[in-house]
Amino acid sequence: MVKLTVVMPCYNEGTRIYKNLIETVTQIEKFCDSFRILAVNDGSSDETESEIKRASLQDKRIGMISYPNNKGKGYAVRRGMLAAKSEYTAFLDADLELPPHMLEAFLKKAEGLEEGDKNKYDIVIGSKMHKDSQVDYPFVRKILSAGYFTFIKILFGLKVKDTQTGIKLFRTEKIKPVLELMRSGGFTFDIEMMAIANKMGLTITEMPVIVNFSRNKSDKSKISMKSVFVMARDTLRVRKHVSKIKV
Repeated sequence: MVKLTVVMPCYNEGTRIYKNLIETVTQIEKFCDSFRILAVNDGSSDETESEIKRASLQDKRIGMISYPNNKGKGYAVRRGMLAAKSEYTAFLDADLELPPHMLEAFLKKAEGLEEGDKNKYDIVIGSKMHKDSQVDYPFVRKILSAGYFTFIKILFGLKVKDTQTGIKLFRTEKIKPVLELMRSGGFTFDIEMMAIANKMGLTITEMPVIVNFSRNKSDKSKISMKSVFVMARDTLRVRKHVSKIKV
């Protein structure tokens, strides 16, 4: 069995996706000799699909799932993870703001091989709010993140501080039943996944991350009141759905 599948949701990534896929292979092969990269083309309207194909011709460990209509990051991640046939499955944002080599530490954490913590975990998630994370992002966003953490803690009883960072690793056999119960396709898919997993008794832990921002500071800061409202509304919808799940 393959050790690790890394799912990478892709939407209009243009020509950079070729370079990023090859770079992901280069980083992961340094610590894992049995892996697959599965790029999911989420209905891109540019050259993303052809560039993924070009990368897969360059390295047979790169595979692709593609469909014509954009369905959202959550759908793309679930589609890829459900197709995984490996001991562990991870997902990683295609822009590589979160370096793939961090998955080495995530794997060690999941397997109970980290120094000082011999517990094994079903889910290991990256957290920008971890005390050891190397992140530079606006003060306003830090305040909003802290407020959102309090919000989801009240709603779901989650102890993790950051559900939204785009790097997570799972024991495949444990996460697939969770994926089958999910229905969110938007940004709330992370929260829904963690909430259902928590309800099913899966063990979850957080790891620090290094973030290499590829956007400028103005891009990082654009958070409108409308987007805050939509986040709150959709999170409440997830709470309603999760509350109906019987485990």
